[in-house]
Amino acid sequence: MTAITPLEFVHKKGIFGEHHKKNESDLLKISELKNLTIIQVVQYKRSKVNIDEVTIDDLQIPTQSSQVNSNKETRILWSAPRTCLILSNKENIMDIIKKNCNKADFAVTDISHSRAAIQIKGSQAREVLKKGSAINFNEFTTNMCVGTVFHGISIVIDLTSEDPDTFNLLTLRSFGESFYHHITDSALEFGYAGV
Repeated sequence: MTAITPLEFVHKKGIFGEHHKKNESDLLKISELKNLTIIQVVQYKRSKVNIDEVTIDDLQIPTQSSQVNSNKETRILWSAPRTCLILSNKENIMDIIKKNCNKADFAVTDISHSRAAIQIKGSQAREVLKKGSAINFNEFTTNMCVGTVFHGISIVIDLTSEDPDTFNLLTLRSFGESFYHHITDSALEFGYAGV
């Protein structure tokens, strides 16, 4: 059986919007993140485990608001106190998590198929996000994340790089199509390439 991604029939490849007389390398890039495993890890209140001592894929679980710890294949996003989201391209990430987060102390849930994931990359990416969210993106730096609302849709924003600005955007699968259209409509002013 082949899985259908949330944006399989929505995401379009090509060049759109105000792209005339612009170098294609200067355009925003919008893509769907595929084959991404998304795991939510919540530490139970009764747990006596020191969260600072727990590592997953050699990364410490973030304990401060908006913090992200990452390596080449895995990103751990602070989501709430004692709660994180783990995004990874590793096929065995669930095994790694279960090995380090025992079920007596942690609830581990694979939410990959319930989320749509979009990446927007380019020098105008912050301007696109400012159109729909009240977050102060001028203070956003690499390895910061935030849960917010974009045109009424709850999303998670994760800044993976500032050279150029690269944001991973997560929302519920059921809102994926609407969210995608809001992002691409906001990007038309600057011109974008669907990749």
